[in-house]
Amino acid sequence: MNEAQPPAAAGEPDLRRETANRLRIGIGAFKRRVQDAGAAGELSNPQLTALSRLDRLGPMTTTGLARREQITPQAMGATVASLEKLGLVTRSAHATDARQSILSLTPEGLAAVHSGRNAVADKVTAVLEESFTDAEVAVLAAAAPLIERLAELL
Repeated sequence: MNEAQPPAAAGEPDLRRETANRLRIGIGAFKRRVQDAGAAGELSNPQLTALSRLDRLGPMTTTGLARREQITPQAMGATVASLEKLGLVTRSAHATDARQSILSLTPEGLAAVHSGRNAVADKVTAVLEESFTDAEVAVLAAAAPLIERLAELL
């Protein structure tokens, strides 16, 4: 427990556990609705996630991508194979390990990841504009980096 935070008094709900459960439920529902809203022909969430990782972190192995997403290398391999088939990623020889290859975005992959991000961002932006106050958007903007950090630490 963080020493700056006093322990919960007897009978008080554990704020951290309640927050963890509400985040799990809310983020899960958000992910499902974003996936459901995807139009036919758009990249899947796993495909966009893999492309986004390569865009942000640079070239890496399939195993490296799998580790970042906390999935098996076999599952990531299926996603990478589909991205290769679409011409969005390319493989090159690993500098020190001939058993591995390095994945990189193609120019088409770079364009796809940016357009994919924009499609989702456009949908979320529309909902934020229609249904949230400026103060609520400010709270979400402040929470976003914390949620990203939480995801990285899990």
